[in-house]
Amino acid sequence: MFEFHESASCTGIENYFIYLSGYENENRNMTGLLKYTCFIFIVMITTGCARNSGNGKKIPVARVYDTYLYLDDLKAVTPAGLPTADSIAVVRDFIDKWVRNQLILKKAELYLTDEEKDVEQQIEDYRTSLLVYVYEQSYIRQNLDTVITDREILEYLNENPSNFLLSESVVKGSFIQVPVTAPEIYRLRQWCNSDDEGNTAEIETYCFQHAERYDHFDDRWVNLSEVLEFLPGRLYNPESTIRSRRLVEMRDSTYYYFLTIRDYALAGEAAPVDLVSHDIRSIILNKRKIQIVNELESDIYNDGQNRGYFTIY
Repeated sequence: MFEFHESASCTGIENYFIYLSGYENENRNMTGLLKYTCFIFIVMITTGCARNSGNGKKIPVARVYDTYLYLDDLKAVTPAGLPTADSIAVVRDFIDKWVRNQLILKKAELYLTDEEKDVEQQIEDYRTSLLVYVYEQSYIRQNLDTVITDREILEYLNENPSNFLLSESVVKGSFIQVPVTAPEIYRLRQWCNSDDEGNTAEIETYCFQHAERYDHFDDRWVNLSEVLEFLPGRLYNPESTIRSRRLVEMRDSTYYYFLTIRDYALAGEAAPVDLVSHDIRSIILNKRKIQIVNELESDIYNDGQNRGYFTIY
């Protein structure tokens, strides 16, 4: 059960804490009491009452069995400048989580065997792994060359094309949907079917005035299947179509549809370099990191061997 004791003076702040006497009653009135407790502590901290702890005696704020949470433990919980209401919420949440963790820990200690509770080796292994990882990451940050040229990316793609095969066809181009009543559609058709990049401005001006929809994706790769969904009818053998035709045109009773293909790459082929350049850049960086770590470990080993830092019996 929970009990809350209140003292009339600031010097009696040590009497503000929660008593938890049983796991089975851990949830009873916890939220309300913790909220009130946290509010008391925030007020005391902000008004300077906490300075009375300068006599060296720790001030408890919560207890689970024989384990205490002290006021000093809460100092690092809330950032400076946080509004009082937010501070109350943060501290309340911290205390609540601490209580729950301690209760679960106590239950684990009661029910686990001595062998199961012997985690010293796991803790040491984790500590070792964590320290080594932190050191390696620091060393990588100091020594990693992050400059990767376009030539390096292209070379990597050419050396590993099978790792970047497309699962579906992709295209660059544009899609236009205009009403059948729009003027001079024949001009729009000519512009879309032309290789002259100077027509782009004409197309954009026309579409701004008359198009129902205009999607321009000359500068990025789009899945062909997504583009074909814009068309009112099914396009049979689309891969063959985009290989042989620059412009795909359809019409229904209301609109003309123009799909212009500027570039394409088919499913099963190696992906275009600009589509996978980001992935390749990450791969190259990761390989450099691995190389740096391997060289670091080798250097440390050789240095330790030369200096007689270790002996293998």
